[in-house]
Amino acid sequence: MTRSYCQFRSIVRLIITTSTLAALTGCNSVSPTVNSDSHSTVKSVTSTTSALPAIQSNILGDNVSADTVSADYASADYDKRAQGYDWVGVIVRVESDRQIDIKVRSRSDIKKPTCHFDGKATLMGQDTAHGTIFQAKVNDSTAFFQFKDDKLIIDSTDKYALNYFCSGGGSLAVEYKKLAEDLEI
Repeated sequence: MTRSYCQFRSIVRLIITTSTLAALTGCNSVSPTVNSDSHSTVKSVTSTTSALPAIQSNILGDNVSADTVSADYASADYDKRAQGYDWVGVIVRVESDRQIDIKVRSRSDIKKPTCHFDGKATLMGQDTAHGTIFQAKVNDSTAFFQFKDDKLIIDSTDKYALNYFCSGGGSLAVEYKKLAEDLEI
């Protein structure tokens, strides 16, 4: 690959990352700077998310509603577990008005478990546009746990940080749906 193509890819990754962070935090502008021999300096990137309400407005209140987040969640293939499909489940329990306990487990009945994570996350904010978002430090990165419309989305500023907890190329960065019953591990 040519050097200019590598620089282009690096800049595109940087822009995508800053746009994602701006959307999650409700920022109107972000000013990242990258300094290295193989990257050019980016002075300012303006986000197009200014129409979104800021998550800091916290219009749903300062406390976490146990009804909103405390539940079991599973990846899409959970419904096909009887056919042998691999799946990942997340058990979320409220610990306090600003903190949750998270346990991620994968199928262990007929297969060797592929994902395992235990952690605590702190309330970042909540509003009607974004739902409720928690954050946690994970492998020198920040992981986000977004609860909205009976779904949990786990994401990170560094996608590879969430691969550490899964084998076989898996990642915790998936969308999970809220279950009506307890997770069958």
